[in-house]
Amino acid sequence: MNGVVVNFRGSKHRQKGNYMVIIPEGCDKKEKAEKFVGKTVVWESPAKKQIKGKITAAHGKKGAVRAIFERGMPGQAVGAKIKIE
Repeated sequence: MNGVVVNFRGSKHRQKGNYMVIIPEGCDKKEKAEKFVGKTVVWESPAKKQIKGKITAAHGKKGAVRAIFERGMPGQAVGAKIKIE
């Protein structure tokens, strides 16, 4: 299954570099998003390197999820496709 990286997880004063907000394909409600918790996500860079992460929680009411990656994500990941396994 695929998804789209929407943005970094942030707050008023800080931005977390390895937390990302993702919208899975076909997911439009919080109840559907909670089924993805615990799954692995993989982002492949243009240089064919992979950064792996794990979905930890639903984010908001529109079906988005939060994922924690093993290291900080580059800005070019925002708007990119991601694999959900």
